[in-house]
Amino acid sequence: MEKQALKVLSILEENGYKAYIVGGYVRDKLLGIESNDIDICTSATPKEIKEIFKSSSSPNYGSVNITYKNINFDITTFRREIKYLDNRIPIKLKYIKTIKKDLLRRDFTVNTICMDSKGNILDMLNIMDDLDNKIIKTVGNPRYKLKEDALRILRAIRFATTLNFTIEEKTKHYLSSYSYLLKKISYQRKKQELDKIFSSLNREKGINLLIELGIDKHLNLTNLKKITPCPDLIGIWTQLKVDDIYPFTKNEKDQMKEIRKLLSLDIHDKYNIYKFGLYNSTVAYQIKKESITKLNKVYKDLPIHNQKDINIKPADIPKILNKKPDNYIKEIMTAIEKAIIYNKLDNDYSNIEKYILDKYKKD
Repeated sequence: MEKQALKVLSILEENGYKAYIVGGYVRDKLLGIESNDIDICTSATPKEIKEIFKSSSSPNYGSVNITYKNINFDITTFRREIKYLDNRIPIKLKYIKTIKKDLLRRDFTVNTICMDSKGNILDMLNIMDDLDNKIIKTVGNPRYKLKEDALRILRAIRFATTLNFTIEEKTKHYLSSYSYLLKKISYQRKKQELDKIFSSLNREKGINLLIELGIDKHLNLTNLKKITPCPDLIGIWTQLKVDDIYPFTKNEKDQMKEIRKLLSLDIHDKYNIYKFGLYNSTVAYQIKKESITKLNKVYKDLPIHNQKDINIKPADIPKILNKKPDNYIKEIMTAIEKAIIYNKLDNDYSNIEKYILDKYKKD
């Protein structure tokens, strides 16, 4: 992907424009982190970009998405952001011709390192010490940077978490002071950043920073201090209980509801493991800090894993009892499931038939 991106830079240069890869990709490359998140910036205007690359989208805040060699790239014109709406959205832009001024509008110093079309690394703001010392610091005064775009508060926590960097003290102070501005940011955007924090291997650092800086209360994460930072993302959201505030799919909401139900029961019970399934049980075990190895063995050793594994069909039950089908079928199937799970009944047709006749056949 880098090869194709460098070719895009060359094409822009061949047409008389300056162009660079900038931001996270270059940062991660220097840190030895694999990444495909390539952003390109150029002195060409969106109109000029569209003239060069015919397979491109309509401009969006000075950015054009192009397709080159079946790979999509976002190309943004060098710009200054003059005015923001609601501490988030730049609504007044001015296109400029120099990369250095464009870099000054960016969020954190570690995201300002560039790469040219020959693959050379360019540190135009002389910030390489921040990368070497693993420091998250705003480009310029954090008092203004964080007010411009309040989402940068969460982005700072995210970078400190995922990169295992330290936040510079002045930046850290204003992350806390301006955390109330997060109330203006959409829950969808906040969730996108929180998902990256919570799914990081270094998640505990991020969670501790959110609590330490008092940011949790402005995110409606009132019980963040009480959760178990488990590996599964849905496990963390399950404990936070903000399904009615943050955006989740119906499937995610159903999963969280089931996991909470399981947590109110005996998670070691074989029938509960069978009934709620391996995924929900795994998340519950993570939250309770129980052995996943033991859970996997219990699940593997279950005589059945779903109702289809039972060697009798619900439609067989009325025939065995010589009765009309009714709600009793579900009750009997549940009893059969439990008897098999608890090893009180062998899973073969003749044994199950005898079980049904002995227990439910009336004289």
